[in-house]
Amino acid sequence: MSLTIRALLPGEEHLFDSLPDPGLVGFAAFGETYTGMRVYRPEWTWIAQRDGVVVARAAWWGGPQDTEPRVLDWFDFTDADAAVRLLRVSPLHTEYSLKLPPNWREDDRVHHEARIRIEAAEAAGFKRLVDRYRYRWTPECGLPDRPGRLDYRPVADEREIFDAFKLIHNGTLDAHARLAIETGGIDVAAQEEVDFLNWMPSPRDWWRLAYTPSGELAGISIPGRNHSDPIVGYIGVTPAHRGNGYAYDLLVECTHILVENGMDHVVGATDQPNFPMHHAFTKAGYPVIEHRIDLAWTGVPRGAPDA
Repeated sequence: MSLTIRALLPGEEHLFDSLPDPGLVGFAAFGETYTGMRVYRPEWTWIAQRDGVVVARAAWWGGPQDTEPRVLDWFDFTDADAAVRLLRVSPLHTEYSLKLPPNWREDDRVHHEARIRIEAAEAAGFKRLVDRYRYRWTPECGLPDRPGRLDYRPVADEREIFDAFKLIHNGTLDAHARLAIETGGIDVAAQEEVDFLNWMPSPRDWWRLAYTPSGELAGISIPGRNHSDPIVGYIGVTPAHRGNGYAYDLLVECTHILVENGMDHVVGATDQPNFPMHHAFTKAGYPVIEHRIDLAWTGVPRGAPDA
């Protein structure tokens, strides 16, 4: 049987939807559809067909102004070999982000669907980077009082926030930051954070630097809005002030700023091994609504030598 792998052409969205899938993982597990959820570009949407039948599909997403996709976040198949070949053949190489319901490990069917996608991605050249929690705050969760321990000031210029990121990245628990430091150095990692903040359509005057009563920089609190939701853009505590529970203070400040600007919900996320940040979200009334597994693109298929 012949296998064809290609990007969609405009108007071929029905081909993407023609692949049967139980809808247990990914966006489908949360009631979303390819055409109804967000804008995917046909050139960033790839399918594999055997004798004209779609047996694998993958969709990469980027913001309206992006010239390259930011993430692979839709990946399903009925033919694992075709799925692996699709990921290898496609010229789009980004992180793969797999959304999962919180109980995914306890449900055998959901666990199976997650496992086969992870295995296919690893066989194609991805490497599991980190498991994450995703949270969603709403007014029904209760708005926690500001602790009042820190002094918050707007960010004067981009250099100020860049220097703050360089300081905070020392000893960071964030897996993406650690990978960026490992591959490019701390300046590159800090610039990636600044670039992400500038990528968001939310205003810069929401950004805050937090200081102790004695005037020492304790951390940063960045409320934001991406192209879908109001979000906790970044919470970070400087090394000298870790262990004081300031992540909670920074998160509360972030939440208040978003609420004061009319937001009726706030989405946040953190790495599962980042226990201090998970504790802060829980204490602030943010329930976990989903899990997520991020896999970094390495280009080295599973079982192949690294060099």
